[in-house]
Amino acid sequence: MKPFFLLLAPSRASASAEIISHEDTKERSNPGDLPKRLGSCGRWERVLAALLVMTAPRISRAADEAHPPVTQEQVEHWMDEVSNWGRWGKDDQLGSLNLIDDAKRRAAAMLVKEGVCISMSHRLETQAAADNDAPFVHDMLLKEPPSGPFYFDRFSVAYHSMVHTHLDALCHMFHRGVMYNGVPRTEVTKSGAAKLSVELAKSGLFTRAILLDVPRLRGVDYLEPGTPIYPADLDACLAKAGLATKPGDAILVRTGRWKRRGEKGPWNGLFAGLHASCGPWLHAHDVAILGSDAAADVMPSRIPGEDMPIHQMALVAMGIWILDACDFEAVSEKAAKAGRWEFLLTAAPLVASGGTGSPINPIATF
Repeated sequence: MKPFFLLLAPSRASASAEIISHEDTKERSNPGDLPKRLGSCGRWERVLAALLVMTAPRISRAADEAHPPVTQEQVEHWMDEVSNWGRWGKDDQLGSLNLIDDAKRRAAAMLVKEGVCISMSHRLETQAAADNDAPFVHDMLLKEPPSGPFYFDRFSVAYHSMVHTHLDALCHMFHRGVMYNGVPRTEVTKSGAAKLSVELAKSGLFTRAILLDVPRLRGVDYLEPGTPIYPADLDACLAKAGLATKPGDAILVRTGRWKRRGEKGPWNGLFAGLHASCGPWLHAHDVAILGSDAAADVMPSRIPGEDMPIHQMALVAMGIWILDACDFEAVSEKAAKAGRWEFLLTAAPLVASGGTGSPINPIATF
């Protein structure tokens, strides 16, 4: 209806689009208010807008049927259903990294055909912004006059944020008092994490990665903030790429967040990302590493009582390590040009004993 409407009345496109926006049909579907809202529109605009308002309840019901609401109880059920606790032993601390064995690494290395490397890290943001309340600090330790032929500097970063590309270790989150594999949350103290720390990944991440470019699938530059991504979207990206997942893969989900930020500036509170219903999908596909250009979860989650259910299911239940705030813009362009959405992923965290994660620079090699 909307493209047909814009064709008939281009001069009123913006005003009429505001009246009949699909984003708020539920709030604008009271027929008694129609004359007031449509009084300034032309005859055909009023007719088509009225038709859309009348059909809006059916459109909303269809959307609800396609993606039924998820409750906190359902998430709790999924926590049990997707759990990898005990899968690799009662004392396991690696979680899904167990899926990346020597054979997996050799197969991933075979993906390198061109030798082209692309960083998937966003530059470290030094300026405070709506999405950056903990800017990266770079201090130059200069002496005047110089005491020798060397320069020195110091870095400081609170990296668990929406702008600094980083790796989440399994000790980053707990649920109902426990972390992955039933490790008590009390194992994390002011001295650091005695178990499940990022140091366990010190030998690096080295596996096959698949970029699921959801905006490109939908024919847009980026997803608008708060847009949920469902399992069907992930399946559609795989189908379009002609790929199937394999155990131990890294699944990287692009929302176009950095492209939108570059065009419209920083924002906070709303971010496109995976809906909670993607948790069982990740488990069914034996994903080892989950990466996104924001924080993996759609925000807000749309589930009362659950802030970040994907983080919760991934880190606590499945033991999936997470790459947050990656920058997939350059790798998206390369993948589209090459017609190839799989590549070798390599990355190495800082060897920070007891750390809950680490700033990181993931590399895609084609």
